[in-house]
Amino acid sequence: MFFADTLEFEGLGNRSHLAGGREAAVVVDPPRDIDQVIAAAARRGVRIALVAETHVHNDYVSGGLELARVTGARYLVPAGAHVAFPRTPVADGDTHTVDGALTLRAVATPGHTPHHTAYVLQEDGRAVAVFTGGSLLIGTVGRPDLVEPRLTERLARAQHASAHRLADELADDVPVLPTHGFGSFCSSAPAEGDTTTIGRERARNEALTLDVDTFVARMLAGLDDVPAYYAHMGPVNAAGPAPVDLSPPATADAGQIAARLAAGEWVVDLRHRVAFSEGHVAGSLNFEGEGKLATYLAWLIPWGKPVTLLAETPEEIAAAQRELVRVGIDRPAAAATGGPEQWVREGEEPASFPRAVFADLAAARSRGDAPVVLDVRRDSERADGHVEGSVHIPVHALHGRLAEVPAGEVWVHCAGGMRAAIAASLLDAAGRRVVAVDDAFDAAERAGLKVLAGP
Repeated sequence: MFFADTLEFEGLGNRSHLAGGREAAVVVDPPRDIDQVIAAAARRGVRIALVAETHVHNDYVSGGLELARVTGARYLVPAGAHVAFPRTPVADGDTHTVDGALTLRAVATPGHTPHHTAYVLQEDGRAVAVFTGGSLLIGTVGRPDLVEPRLTERLARAQHASAHRLADELADDVPVLPTHGFGSFCSSAPAEGDTTTIGRERARNEALTLDVDTFVARMLAGLDDVPAYYAHMGPVNAAGPAPVDLSPPATADAGQIAARLAAGEWVVDLRHRVAFSEGHVAGSLNFEGEGKLATYLAWLIPWGKPVTLLAETPEEIAAAQRELVRVGIDRPAAAATGGPEQWVREGEEPASFPRAVFADLAAARSRGDAPVVLDVRRDSERADGHVEGSVHIPVHALHGRLAEVPAGEVWVHCAGGMRAAIAASLLDAAGRRVVAVDDAFDAAERAGLKVLAGP
């Protein structure tokens, strides 16, 4: 008998997998914070015999090298991947024993990257699961534009062929266990559901239902923005990531927080956007710990800029550290817990700004007010509809384009509120009068605002 456990990392929208038999297991595409993988194996009572990478990842720092070192496992990396550390290179058709009659067979599936490799878990020679990494996902496939722009169309065609190879070689009941597709920007589209099989994908995945030309045209037309930090992830993974240090950072008092802000460092408040708007350290930025912290902070922050974390509890600081090491933000410069009353110097007051909903914006316009309306959604979201007269600067570009925001009070919105809160904190830190629209975009038209199609 075999098992296949999935480890979910919601912040980045990725998954890793632990699969094995009675005594030994393989880990596929492990996260950088390997302690939880080791704990999962311990709960199963198995040793980790193999660590397998489907590709050199662009969206997070891998824990594979360190996990293999700590456990003594054989480290399987596609032979075509150019890396600077010892590993066991795997080529198409290579088979490695996991436990007894349980084996792992490599299947070349170029597309997401040129060297991408899927792994078929076999029991007595029969396929019982396939780990597809960034190849065949749930209802979609991994995007082909993260390696080199000149290769994008070629890789998109390869992705189509790879999906067909998996569907041709595997039975309909074989579970498909991908790494990407659950909010990760490595996916060409959001996952459709939580689990799938080869048969389900054969019936609904466009890579398997469309001819190659139509598939490629649709995929290339639908590709979204690429997070800026992706440019750093591939090189880090190819060089060999260092072990992580998750020990508590140095504690910062109010004076030190002020000094770090004065030095141009980033002070990040992890509290919910409602609490932040009601009171915060002037100049601090709001990235909710419960939101896509790692994705958006790593996307916006100038790479290598020192960051100080503020949160209500030490546990929230620890959770944020764990999220951030996955994208290469290894050590906060400092941290503080409590609330804004403890974070501002004596004699100073916390800053604040108002929140609103789309109905409030409609009411303001009906009174004759003409606030600046700033839409911070991505281009693809805005193309589906936008508030008439709004200015568009995606949140990931706002830090470098603050001068483009027209003068006056700024009402900032996104699709739900989280990104608007980030943007509002950036504007507030720059000294602008801001109102954060904390509302679902679907409410805009119902509130009486005119919503137009197109960019």
